Amino acid sequence: MKYSVSIFFCLIIGVATSNTTEEISIEAKEIELSAMLVALRSSKNDSEKMEKNTIFKDNLKEVLQLKEAFTYSFSKLTTVGFIDSPDKQLRIVNWNVEQEDQTQRYYCFLLHVDEKKKNIELSELIDNSQLLPPRPDGILEAKDWYGALYYKIIPIEKGTKTVYTILGWDGNNSMSSIKLIDALYFAGNNPKLGSPIFKTKETILKRVFYEHSKKTTMSLKFEPEYERIIFDHLSPEAPNLKGFYSFYVPDLSLDAFVLSGNKWVLKEDVIGINKTTDTKTNIFVKNERTGKIEKQEIKNKWENPEDKGSPGGGNIHIAVTPEKDVQNPTAIKNDLNKKATRRDRRNPENMNATLGRKNKRRKN
Repeated sequence: MKYSVSIFFCLIIGVATSNTTEEISIEAKEIELSAMLVALRSSKNDSEKMEKNTIFKDNLKEVLQLKEAFTYSFSKLTTVGFIDSPDKQLRIVNWNVEQEDQTQRYYCFLLHVDEKKKNIELSELIDNSQLLPPRPDGILEAKDWYGALYYKIIPIEKGTKTVYTILGWDGNNSMSSIKLIDALYFAGNNPKLGSPIFKTKETILKRVFYEHSKKTTMSLKFEPEYERIIFDHLSPEAPNLKGFYSFYVPDLSLDAFVLSGNKWVLKEDVIGINKTTDTKTNIFVKNERTGKIEKQEIKNKWENPEDKGSPGGGNIHIAVTPEKDVQNPTAIKNDLNKKATRRDRRNPENMNATLGRKNKRRKN
């Protein structure tokens, strides 16, 4: 009889364990996390945001320890970033909580493949920006993070280890925002931020910050086809505002960090090229013979005017100024005036006033 009871209890425990496993499926957990995230985003003050965010973060950390979390889409968590590296070895889970004074608090988990242990390691970056300089320039530990939202991961090989170049955004304050480029790598399973791989004319940097006015946006993106990080060059709105980065805006020129070996080398005044979706495109032109509008197919690619093999014949590109613009009426007039050697009396603009004097015809 005792054996029967034991078997009965074992069956109950087995069923209960099976039900529990189903209840903690990652799909069900995502629904719970989504509700917590809605509650967080609906918070009305900083203290409520802190309370709701702590609940959300603790539950998210528990879910990220599940094996499926490394590849699961988490599509319901629309205000949390899940950024995967191209080599499938790193996932960054990242979000922010805006404060009442328009400053930001940032939260970040890293999921990293440990090839030696053949498992996935979970680590956390702790926003400690209040105790750090505005632009920290050294190598940082996970507990001393400046805080940002990352949106791009670019793996590069440096010796026997992989260094992940990461692009990020920081809302900073009510006056300015920041775009940044940093380097992330792992010493064992400990994440490190910062590496001397950014080379400028003057020095080598471990990370790069670009602060600009809140009223504008700065483009900072990776172009894999050219192996470069291209971005807007920033200038002060007026010369006397130099150094006051809340008044820096894009000046319509572009710079880039170009990958050279395992370093990013700064190149100034680069040419931005739009991506093409097709090698050919259609345009509509007027047929001079018939007067009708006809469709023509042309190559959809950028031609360098200084390239000797281009249709332009390798001519040096010179910017058109008002003085050199032949379609400018003022320029044409000034050019004609310079070349004229005598008055053209058929042109009313070049005739002198008679001052009341006129010729009389003699009468016979």
